[in-house]
Amino acid sequence: MVTRRDRLLAQLGITQWGLRNPAVLQGELAVHLPDTTRLLIITNDQIDLTNSLLIDIFTAMGLDKSSVYCITSDNIAMLPEQVKCPCWLLGVDITLSWQGISLRSPALNDLYCDGKAKRSLWRQISQHEQHFSINSR
Repeated sequence: MVTRRDRLLAQLGITQWGLRNPAVLQGELAVHLPDTTRLLIITNDQIDLTNSLLIDIFTAMGLDKSSVYCITSDNIAMLPEQVKCPCWLLGVDITLSWQGISLRSPALNDLYCDGKAKRSLWRQISQHEQHFSINSR
């Protein structure tokens, strides 16, 4: 919908600019992924990266917890436009705006009890294993 203001500015030859990420100007900071990040976990739950199941999963991926970065689904808009590392959607049902590898699983508490979900996650990990290892960079 074009407003009167938009028409007047267009007639005067004034170009209007739109912000790609207006939330940054509202006091929210952009999320900067460290260069060492090999896996981005997107979850709304508070997780402990020293959890035994997570350590097993990271080991299967050839990763160390120091190469894993966690954010909430609310912070996705604050990420750089293109995320270059694989993402693990842990208990969140969202669609990512960038192309790339994404693993999906239920929340960690549900993953503990659900053998079928664990098998599905292991399949996803083995399907993309060449993208996780530190040596694959």
